[in-house]
Amino acid sequence: MTVNNDIGLIEKIVHLNRVSKVVKGGKKFKFTALVVVGDGQGKVGYGYGKANQVPDAISKATERAKKNMVDVPIIDGTIPYPIIGRYGAASVLLKPAVKGTGIIAGGSVRAIMEAAGVTDVLSKVIGSRNPINVIKATITAFGLLRTPEEVSEIRGIEVSIVR
Repeated sequence: MTVNNDIGLIEKIVHLNRVSKVVKGGKKFKFTALVVVGDGQGKVGYGYGKANQVPDAISKATERAKKNMVDVPIIDGTIPYPIIGRYGAASVLLKPAVKGTGIIAGGSVRAIMEAAGVTDVLSKVIGSRNPINVIKATITAFGLLRTPEEVSEIRGIEVSIVR
């Protein structure tokens, strides 16, 4: 976990990969980086960068992640209600947890939760375990979540009834 001090963002490298292309003179190596960036208070984004050197790939991914940030509704350190996010063959089940449970999640989902500032959540990855698709499925789930205030406005009832 890296904290970017100029803006206070949390950066996490989720996946690094070396890819090669066979050319006439031999193999050409390039690197890919999957990075998650969040402010720890409900905003999180992901980025994918490719370059000839690892630091360049990470910096490209970080810049893209800062541009693709979404809001996560957090209530008492957890998400408001259970939800399933899907992307490709990957599905991610996210369930709210009581205070003190912690983040029960693997690799990619854990990185997103820590960067977003979620402290208590249960998760299960169903289907494909590809880190890129798992992250996109988690971000999709975040996009589907609504706060109690938004739900009460849509339904036209009081917030106390929704909670």
